Amino acid sequence: MDGLILVHKPEGPTSHDIVVRLRRTLGIRRIGHFGTLDPFASGLLLAGVGKATRLFPFFSASDKTYRGRIRLGIATDTYDRTGTVLSRMSPSSWPPVEDVRRAIDGLTGEILQSPPPFSAKKILGRPSYAYARRRLEVEPQPCRVKVHAFLLKNYNPPDVDFEVACSAGTYIRSMARDLGTALGCGAHLADLVRTAVGPYRLEEALSLETLAGLAEEGRGGEALIPLDRLLPHLPRVVLSSEDLLRVKNGRPLAALPGSLVLLEASRPPSDEPPAVRLIGPEGNLVALARFGPGESSLFPFLVLL
Repeated sequence: MDGLILVHKPEGPTSHDIVVRLRRTLGIRRIGHFGTLDPFASGLLLAGVGKATRLFPFFSASDKTYRGRIRLGIATDTYDRTGTVLSRMSPSSWPPVEDVRRAIDGLTGEILQSPPPFSAKKILGRPSYAYARRRLEVEPQPCRVKVHAFLLKNYNPPDVDFEVACSAGTYIRSMARDLGTALGCGAHLADLVRTAVGPYRLEEALSLETLAGLAEEGRGGEALIPLDRLLPHLPRVVLSSEDLLRVKNGRPLAALPGSLVLLEASRPPSDEPPAVRLIGPEGNLVALARFGPGESSLFPFLVLL
């Protein structure tokens, strides 16, 4: 039981709650999620099972897409509907749609974003929410993020329906708060659904009920995307039996014709980790490796054997 499960997270439970339920359902302890979804949010949650949990750095860095609703006129301390109301405005007229579009455009592209005080961002070694819960003034350091697209889908004041495609580390709650600030009326995130993480889509995800049904029938393995199908954007290197033994012993490989068979050998995009997948003679993913100087050798850095 090694691989990836695409879970359709409902509103209410935390991401950790989902992991606990998966552990009970599948009878496997080694399960972790690849990117938190707030309790009030729903949508796609990636869960790694077994050896796949070691691939966290690759999945956590994936771009994400969302759809949701921002409510103007009410600002909260959490920047979402679960928080304490800090201000409430009932303007005689709501901002015109042209102003909303202009403010949205200002939050698109590469921007400097301040994480919410109620977030897991570390301040002096502790998560920001630990200070915020004690009503201590906190100011998480702004982070540079990239919003690839921020689209206005419908405007029915005070509600702004939107879709967002963004880099990892982007807080949609902060985008809601910043939109309200730009429009001068305050705002918070009222609803949020994560629709994609990297190449994976919400339409492919399974509900907790479906996963439980598969497990009861002894078919839990059918929910898994196996290791050899993960990280398809990375070039694949097929190992000989001799090379496989070297990988087991943690030794580098000579990347020379005749020693390795390179498949899908186009290099990964520049913004992706400089890594390749090492595939065993039987077709299973056995390790990840990086090229050394001059690309004449490969150094395994994550061995899954």
